[in-house]
Amino acid sequence: MYYGYDMQREQVNNFNTQYQTLIDPFVVQTLQSVIGKDLVVETTKDTIRGNLKDVKPDHIMIMAGNTPFFIRIQQIVTIMPID
Repeated sequence: MYYGYDMQREQVNNFNTQYQTLIDPFVVQTLQSVIGKDLVVETTKDTIRGNLKDVKPDHIMIMAGNTPFFIRIQQIVTIMPID
């Protein structure tokens, strides 16, 4: 069946796009309490050592040397402070 371009465009324009993310407030609150400290963050892909610079509801920013890493909180497996 053929759907004309105008019909498809009209159908798309009738929908509002919404983005959703899961927020774990306890993890965010705990991470906020260690801003400025050195951490080891294990993700589903890799392990990163660095200084925690910022925490947002969906991601963190760690400086490892001169390189910033932005890590989605949903991808974090474990977090360990470095003394």
